[in-house]
Amino acid sequence: MVTDVEWARIRKDLRFGQVFEGTVVKVPRPGAIGIFVDIGLNVGGFVDVLLLPSECEDWPAEGTVTDFEIWWADGRRQIRLKPSDSRYLRTDFTDFVERFRPGWPADVGRPVRDPAPVTPDELRALLRSDGSSAGSP
Repeated sequence: MVTDVEWARIRKDLRFGQVFEGTVVKVPRPGAIGIFVDIGLNVGGFVDVLLLPSECEDWPAEGTVTDFEIWWADGRRQIRLKPSDSRYLRTDFTDFVERFRPGWPADVGRPVRDPAPVTPDELRALLRSDGSSAGSP
């Protein structure tokens, strides 16, 4: 496990969309959670099941070496990746991005930063947009 200082040092150099050659090191539950990837840093890489093909037979197997892009990094000391090779990416990736991460194209090349904490006002606005009561916390 990396220290806070080392994680901060690694993160400051990361950019969304940055490409790393990686080796799939573990596919713990094919079709269930995703794959773990070694990209040559002191922190692990992970590809979430949501970004992989629906059929786990189409996932890269352990030992596969291919390119991965930085998709996300948050407070966890792990880099979230997406496969660069479309064979290992969900078939409807473009539609998925439009629905769940429409800002992705604009994020590419930007530094990876933790999202700021949600303020109480932002939380209220989010709840209202979901159809919940405006008076709800």
